[in-house]
Amino acid sequence: MQRQLELLQEVVDRERRLQHEVVGRLLAPADAVFDLLEQSGAALHQQAEALEEAARALEQTAVLVKAQAELFERTVRVVREPAELAKAAAGLEPRRRKAPARAKRPRSG
Repeated sequence: MQRQLELLQEVVDRERRLQHEVVGRLLAPADAVFDLLEQSGAALHQQAEALEEAARALEQTAVLVKAQAELFERTVRVVREPAELAKAAAGLEPRRRKAPARAKRPRSG
């Protein structure tokens, strides 16, 4: 009787090990999917941070380009002034100034 109980205990232990192994193998793909999803979330965070930094850099560049455009326009006015004075001294009609063309800003939203 003792031997039968030992054999039965061995069978039960083997069954538990087998169940444990089967469940582990069944759930391994799900664990791998969740690992990939976690990595994807982290990658999305990194991309968002990179885009934020790029946006800040573009904004700074836009500010610099606007300042450069204003300096350029002022330079043209200053360089043109002697010619306009010479025209006036010669009795010629002054040149009609055109308003500088400026790009319209796109509406957000």
